[in-house]
Amino acid sequence: MQNEAKSTNPAKQPRFREKYGPWAVITGASEGIGREFAIRLAEGGFHLVLAARREAILDTLARELAKAHGVQVRIVAVDLATPAGVDTLCVRTADLDVGLLVASAGFGTSGLFLDGQLAEELGMIDVNCRAVAALSHVFGRRFVERKRGGIVLMSSLLAFQGVPRAGNYAATKAYVQSFAEALRHECAPFGVDVIASAPGPIRSGFAARAAMTMKLAQTPRDVAGVTLAALGRRGTIRPGWLAKFLEASLALLPRWGRVRVMGRVMQGMTGDRGVSETPRSKDAPP
Repeated sequence: MQNEAKSTNPAKQPRFREKYGPWAVITGASEGIGREFAIRLAEGGFHLVLAARREAILDTLARELAKAHGVQVRIVAVDLATPAGVDTLCVRTADLDVGLLVASAGFGTSGLFLDGQLAEELGMIDVNCRAVAALSHVFGRRFVERKRGGIVLMSSLLAFQGVPRAGNYAATKAYVQSFAEALRHECAPFGVDVIASAPGPIRSGFAARAAMTMKLAQTPRDVAGVTLAALGRRGTIRPGWLAKFLEASLALLPRWGRVRVMGRVMQGMTGDRGVSETPRSKDAPP
């Protein structure tokens, strides 16, 4: 499956730029999958709005992409866990002809839910679900009005069953998966494409901050290009060989069996401890 990651950048295709350009908004753009989406789209000549909490990192990335690809890049340093952060991003992009939203911001915890900090778990719902719904509503309406556009939402392999030791995180991704499936059908008649990208373990800052060991994890590069290539063609994409392998391994099990297996997998990744002692992931997706 290596050809997926090494395939031609779909963002460079004229059809892609015509439908989803000229501007793209990417949340969680400071690292991981969000950063890789930004690189791929800049290579295709898209002007970018990069949103995340860490302004200094965004500024550095913006300068690099603008210099390398001759595109305009606007940065918006916001915390999408707050209504004010979401509102600020919407206001700061109101003057732009945005055709693509990549909602890549998110974070997770690992360990026993009851041992965790309630404020952090609720904050995860705010970022992973509430902000996704709000941004999809605002930009979806803009895309419907212009009769073209695309929305990329980050689901996860964990979205398709309950996952002990990642229960709340898996539940937030189940919301994203279900939401994307429905939104795709609602938006299709208006020329707007929606896709859920559901990768397996990804090697990024997310895993380190959630204190998870991911020996077989893939890189963000394995996700971004494949997801962009599937936009407008599929409703859900499972990027990379690992996601496909894990999906096939679980497919024949009843739901309770998948829950049990995923619980054992998570226990192996997190050990016998309870909740992670590492801080919240700043912007990285799963």
